Amino acid sequence: MNSVDIDAGQIAGWVRDARGRTFELVEDLTDEKLRVPLLEIVNPFLWEIGHVAWFQEHWVLRHVARTPPLLDGVGALYDSAAVQHDTRWDLALPTRDETREYMTAVRESVLSRLGDGDLGERETYFNLLSVFHEDMHGEAFMYMRQTLGYPMPSLTGCAFDAGRAGKAARPEGDAEVPGGMLDLGTTPNAPFVFDNEQWAHPVEIEPFAIARTPVTQGEFAAFVDDGGYRRRELWCDEGWRWRESADAEQPVYFFRGGDGESRWQRRHFDRLFPLEPDRPVIHVNGYEADAYCRWAGRRLPTEPEWEAAAAAEPTATGDRLAARKRRYPWGHEPPDPARANLDARTMDTVGVGALPAGDSAFGCRQMLGNVWEWTDSVFRPYPGFEPGPYKEYSEPWFEKRKVLRGGAWATRSRMIQNTYRNYFPPDRRDVFAGFRTCRLR
Repeated sequence: MNSVDIDAGQIAGWVRDARGRTFELVEDLTDEKLRVPLLEIVNPFLWEIGHVAWFQEHWVLRHVARTPPLLDGVGALYDSAAVQHDTRWDLALPTRDETREYMTAVRESVLSRLGDGDLGERETYFNLLSVFHEDMHGEAFMYMRQTLGYPMPSLTGCAFDAGRAGKAARPEGDAEVPGGMLDLGTTPNAPFVFDNEQWAHPVEIEPFAIARTPVTQGEFAAFVDDGGYRRRELWCDEGWRWRESADAEQPVYFFRGGDGESRWQRRHFDRLFPLEPDRPVIHVNGYEADAYCRWAGRRLPTEPEWEAAAAAEPTATGDRLAARKRRYPWGHEPPDPARANLDARTMDTVGVGALPAGDSAFGCRQMLGNVWEWTDSVFRPYPGFEPGPYKEYSEPWFEKRKVLRGGAWATRSRMIQNTYRNYFPPDRRDVFAGFRTCRLR
């Protein structure tokens, strides 16, 4: 890790912002809604907000600074590696007010250390790890609220407008990406690197063509209306078993019009909206994405292909991939609202034609933000992988999940870049995931 371009003041601002957002994401919920029903894909909110504070205390205060715990027995409550999922509803957790006091005490202790301004590389790393960990949970809080049908949260600096679908012209067709050598992954000079991105290694890319935009709600509705969920030939074996067990006939938040019409509606938090045909389909899983591709005569991109389309540049002649790689699709400047739909600023997706300033070198739009994008690649370690200090982050999930890339509308911009790897089981529909397609070889 090279932390020279991130100072203590910037980290302190991120610590305040991350904890402030966590508070906002739950402050409107009643005690009953904080508890939530026992489901495999959610945690009790009261447990999870305590967990993010424990993680920060564990790594920044106790691991680095060697301070005593701020709360007796806290690890037995909040250590996710030790506390099994289904037992989190039975724990004798601190009350709501006590949990908030603990979260505040951890934050203030961290800020006190950051106020000294003399951070080494090690302390910088663990501060960033804890901020990004809280950012991930903040996004999870958002899709947990969606799963449970809770109202949209009120967040500072974020505004929902149901009429702002984003009518910018959609770039049609495919981007042609030439073959060549891609250095897949992150280099050691990045400001922060998750262990599963280590390290950049050469991968030969064959020429391919990838859609300039993600698949839209309107396009996916056509697949549904054509009987896509009932046609066995469109589904892989595992996908068909999932479809039958889930009794799935359409995306999880698609509903027919309440007046008996055939038009579709989509649930967004606790409200129904008419289908937005120009926005990306969201909350579809890897099996659904794969079945759509078979129906459309297309395929999902591999992980190296996705990174090439997002991060690579062509040579001057355009017939090969250049050796250089961009940190973001548009270049090396950090994300801003003109380039990417991130940070929950819009509280929803925007139309797939929006944000042309964020195009990649090959003309692919919205490769960061809006929706996570499923790839066809199993989540595996890069050559020479060594787990980071937080050993449970990646290693337990290798070979068990599929890779998603690109970030969603609720993903924090300070964390995302072209090399970031997300990973979920292919049956998960709750995350803010969509996909784009590639031409068959």
